[in-house]
Parts: sequence; structure tokens; C-alpha cells
Amino acid sequence: MSEADGKTQTVRDRLVLAVASGFGLGYCPVAPGTAGTLLGVALALAVAQVPGRVWRVLIAAALAAVAVPVCDAAERRLGRKDDRRIVADEYLTFPICVIGLPLEYWLIPFAFLSNRFLDIVKPPPARQFQRLRGGVGIVMDDVAACLYGLAVNWAFYCLVSRLFLGG
Repeated sequence: MSEADGKTQTVRDRLVLAVASGFGLGYCPVAPGTAGTLLGVALALAVAQVPGRVWRVLIAAALAAVAVPVCDAAERRLGRKDDRRIVADEYLTFPICVIGLPLEYWLIPFAFLSNRFLDIVKPPPARQFQRLRGGVGIVMDDVAACLYGLAVNWAFYCLVSRLFLGG
């Protein structure tokens, strides 16, 4: 049965909800967005293997663009604005916050935490993007938070490299 309206779910409905929920991570009873972002870390590690910075930027942008219709369709099926079970916005945008960075063992946890902090706090104009309708509103605040995160993560990387790694 569909969670929104009691009708039978189609295969497409189930696929949309599976992708939107991060293949079930969005059903985590505590901090589903944080749980969903773990999938984003794996995705970022995969994107980092693609040769060429331009390709990695294009892939990160494409993933964020894919999140819009997925989140929009899931929101309509679940019948609630930006339902907490929808975490595709978290995991499909996460690669943005590490673009160009070497994904060192010490940097990944920092990037994860800075991303989660900025997504929760939503500094302006990220919070205002939530007012947009449908999938665009669900995803754009995360894109903005990831762009802030990218700046913070680069600053942290440069600082640690200079102070501790002789870079």
C-alpha cells in the first residue's frame, strides 16, 4: 500500500521511495538525514576515483540534479512536505562538499560533521531555499549547505596541511 493514499504501489513508486529514502536509511528512527549522509560519504569516495576535476564537478552537479525529481516524486507519494524519510537530498549532494579535496582519512569525518552541522543550521540563504516548492526546495538548501561546507572543508584542509603536514 502507498503510504500517502492507501493505493497499491507500483514498481516505480517503490523504486522512487527506495532511492529517496537512501535504500532504507531514511527510516532510521533517530537522525535519518545523518544516516542518509553516510551513503553520501560512500558516493563521494566513488566520485573521487573519477579522473579529472571537471568530471568530478560535473558528476556532483548531476547527482544533485537527479535528487530534485526523486525528492519531488517521493514528497508527492508520501504526502508530506520534505518528509524526514526523504534523504536523497543529503546523500546525492554530499559529494559537492568535498570537490577537489584529497579524501584523506582525517578529512572525511570532518567533512561529514561540517556538512551535517551546516545542513542543520542552514545559514542564509540556505534556509530560505526550503520555501521553494517540491524537489527544488528539498534539494537547494542542501546544495547551499554543501557549498558552505566546501569552503569550510577547504579552509580546514589548508590549515591542517600548513600546520601539521608541512604543506
